[in-house]
Amino acid sequence: MTARKAKKKLGRPTIYTPELAARICAELACGKSLRTVCKTPDMPGLETVFRWLREKPEFRDQYEHAKNESADALIEEMLDIADDGTNDWMQIYDKDGENVGWKLNGEHVQRSRLRVDVRKWAASKLKPKKYGERVDLNHGTQPDDPLAALIRSVQGSSFPVRKSTSGSDDPEGA
Repeated sequence: MTARKAKKKLGRPTIYTPELAARICAELACGKSLRTVCKTPDMPGLETVFRWLREKPEFRDQYEHAKNESADALIEEMLDIADDGTNDWMQIYDKDGENVGWKLNGEHVQRSRLRVDVRKWAASKLKPKKYGERVDLNHGTQPDDPLAALIRSVQGSSFPVRKSTSGSDDPEGA
């Protein structure tokens, strides 16, 4: 009898394990996208992870927690990007190869701005209470503003208009 070798499975892992779920969520919590995590050869495909999210409540809870944590990681990345001035300036050389000065690398600066803006938007969607836009429910007034309180108290009421003896509509009689 010939002993058969166990064939090594080809392709990505599709069997859910708590350890694999923890690895996926750890990567997400560090700010990586699910698409990036799933591109790694030893990780399941994107479709598989979405199926697990539908079918496995424990994984769904772990995933939501990891995505919530990723907002903080994105904020940290934004600070690093904003503080990194590498490649913001380029040396300018003349035709003889001599350095004649420096020039702003506008393309690099704009790319850095885009990277920060995308992370800012994502963080505001992942954690809107912490990183989202503040909504002013006071419409520019302070809640204890006496003028605002007076306006609220007289809204909807009508005041009689006194006619002056001079014939003008001025209530002071001027």
